[in-house]
Amino acid sequence: MAKDGPAADLSDHFNLINILDEEKLATFIVDNKIDVVYSTGSDLAMPVACRLSERLGLPHFVSSYAANVCNHKNLMRERLTLECEGNIPFQVLDSIDKIAIQYPAILKPSDAQGQRGIFLIRSQSEFESHFQDVVKYSREGKVIVEKYIEGPEVSVNGYMVNGVMRFLIVSDRDTWPEYTGLIHKHIVPSKAVCNTANSKIKRIVEDACNRIGILNGPVYFQMKVMNGHPYIIEMTPRLDGCHMWNLLARSTGVNLMKLVFEHLLYDDISELKCLNSDIKPMELVFFCQKPKTIMDQSAFLIPKDSEDSFFYYATGDNIRPVNGRFDKVGYFIHSL
Repeated sequence: MAKDGPAADLSDHFNLINILDEEKLATFIVDNKIDVVYSTGSDLAMPVACRLSERLGLPHFVSSYAANVCNHKNLMRERLTLECEGNIPFQVLDSIDKIAIQYPAILKPSDAQGQRGIFLIRSQSEFESHFQDVVKYSREGKVIVEKYIEGPEVSVNGYMVNGVMRFLIVSDRDTWPEYTGLIHKHIVPSKAVCNTANSKIKRIVEDACNRIGILNGPVYFQMKVMNGHPYIIEMTPRLDGCHMWNLLARSTGVNLMKLVFEHLLYDDISELKCLNSDIKPMELVFFCQKPKTIMDQSAFLIPKDSEDSFFYYATGDNIRPVNGRFDKVGYFIHSL
């Protein structure tokens, strides 16, 4: 979208190309003799990256079909089937109709990312009042209504090798109470789930990956645990877009970003051997601000013991709408 991040300045090539323009991307990849095309944090880009990899004979972890299923919440729910322990009741709609899911329920676009257009609804009238606000975020013009799972929310970062979960870390998701689903903090390791729930999570996540066709590479799940049972809220065959690889490298010893590209390029998974026997308790905290306001970095305090921090905007910049409610403007990582 813009040459405004640190990677743009460090890279050998930078072209402003719409990530959905596959012909321009294919030409760019061939002309620059690029070895791997991959997205580390975007659901929108994953199906495109996989299709291009298939077309150009480049290494990739999952098929474009599997990436597309994960990018459409309705397809993901259907593919998991009711036999999957972690699936939940859902309903897909492209117009206002009678809701069959028991209230309260979660209303969201069927194919959006970045926590856009998510509402907790408690009645048919609330569904109808939010429908237009939600459907505008869907490229297909569809919404999905899901049973609301009451309980702690966790993130699951895993790594699959030939259909087996070789790395899995459960972390707590601390969300802003006034903004349903919007992340404030990631806390490692999870304090909200017990060892029994952890073992269930691993079983459910590995099973879900195999059902979708994610046999190799990183996976990221959002889950909620109700009465000791984990349920899948979101799943995707990529790294968490919230810099969790950075947090987990410091906490666990395994650098998932490094692992991804060594696995893709050289079939090398030796980074998994770097896992520490003890997980170092740490957290990643996001600074957030309402969109269409002016950034002031001095308004946010970075602790002296932080191990890493970054602001997405300079002081004086206008905060552009992403989720449209309370957008990330920076973060820091520190030990607990």
